Amino acid sequence: MAVFRSVVQRKLSLTLPVALAQRRLASSFKASDLSVERNPKPAAKPDPSELVFGKQFSDHMLTVSWSADSGWDAPCIKPFQNLSLHPASSALHYSIELFEGMKAFRGVDNHVRLFRPMLNMERMHRSAVRSSLPTFDKGELLECIKKLVALDQEWVPYSQEASLYIRPTFIGTEPSLGVTRASQALLFVIVGPVGPYFATGSFNPVSLLADPSFVRAWKGGVGSYKMGGNYGPTISVQNEAVQRGCQQVLWLYGPDEQITEVGTMNLFIYWTNDNGEKELMTPPLDGIILPGVTRQSLLDLARTWGEFKVTERTMGMQELLTALDAGQVLEVFGAGTACVVCPVGSLLYNGKTYHIPTMQNGPELAKRFYKELTDIQYGRKASEWAPLVD
Repeated sequence: MAVFRSVVQRKLSLTLPVALAQRRLASSFKASDLSVERNPKPAAKPDPSELVFGKQFSDHMLTVSWSADSGWDAPCIKPFQNLSLHPASSALHYSIELFEGMKAFRGVDNHVRLFRPMLNMERMHRSAVRSSLPTFDKGELLECIKKLVALDQEWVPYSQEASLYIRPTFIGTEPSLGVTRASQALLFVIVGPVGPYFATGSFNPVSLLADPSFVRAWKGGVGSYKMGGNYGPTISVQNEAVQRGCQQVLWLYGPDEQITEVGTMNLFIYWTNDNGEKELMTPPLDGIILPGVTRQSLLDLARTWGEFKVTERTMGMQELLTALDAGQVLEVFGAGTACVVCPVGSLLYNGKTYHIPTMQNGPELAKRFYKELTDIQYGRKASEWAPLVD
C-alpha cells in the first residue's frame, strides 16, 4: 500500500506541477513587483482649510488585477484615472464589492503616519472571503499602500485638522450576468485629502432618529463586513432623518429594539449602571456590528486605563430611555475613521425628542478619547499604533 501511494504521488507531481505551481505563485501579489508610472501632470494641492470629505483625489492610484486563470498580476501605481469596466461586470449587477477606510496623517514632526493599518487589512481580507473574491497577503497590500502614500505624500495636508483618506476597494469584474463567483476581479486604492466628515465640524453634537421600521443589518447577513451594499440602502433613511430634523440614524434591531450603530459609526454609551458603577458600553460584535478600528482602539484604551467598567453587550431602546429618564446616561457618542469621535446630543423616537446630556458632561470621556487618538495619529504621542510611512 505504501508503495502504491508513493507511485500515485509521483504521478500527481508529474501531471499537475506546472499549473499548481503557477497558481501558488499567483496566490498573492508582491510589493516587490510593484511598478510605478508617475503622473506627468500633477494637480495643484488644495488649501487644507477648504477641504470637504471625499471630493478631491491625489495624482496616483494603485491597481492590481486578478483572474481565475492566471491569478494575481503585478501591482501597479499609475496616474489617477477612470476605470474601464465591461457593462456586465458583477460588481455593477450583484454588488460583488467591498472597501476599506483608513487615513494617513502628517505629524507635528512632518512625518507621515498611518493608524493601526493591519486592522484594516485584516477586515478587508475577511470581507473578501465573505464576498467570494480572491484572498491576498495582507502585509503585501499594506506595503503597496505605503508606497502609494509615500509617492503622494505632498497630498497629506500640512494641518492638524485634516488628513489623507485612503480607500482600498475590491470589485468583481466578471463579464457575465450569471450569479456566481467572479472569475475576474480588480483591487484598487485611491487617496485624497479630507477635512471634517460632518459639516457641523469635528466635535459638535449630532441628533439621531431612532425608527424601528428601518433596519441596517440582521443576524446571518453581512452587517459585520465592509461592503458597499451595507451603505447604499441607508441613504434614503438618512434623508428621512434629515426631513425629521435629525442629522443621523440610530439603527435598531429585533423585537427588543437593540441599539446597534449610529449612522456609519459604532456607538458608545458612558453611564452609571444600575450597580452604581461608571461603565462604557458598546454593542457586541454579534454579526450585525461592523468591527471598527476606532471602536477597537477606544476599547483598548479604556481597558488600559482601568478607571471604569468596559462592557460589550446589547442594550434595548427601553433600557436606554429608562436610563436617560433616571439621569444615568453621561455621554453618548459615535466612533469611526472618518470622524474619530462624534458626540450625540439628542434622540428622536416615536415622535418624542430625548435630550442626551453629552455636552453638559464635558463631554469629558469623548474629548479624552478624541485627544488620545489624535495625539497618536499626528505624532504628538509616540505609539506603535501609528507606523511611519516615509
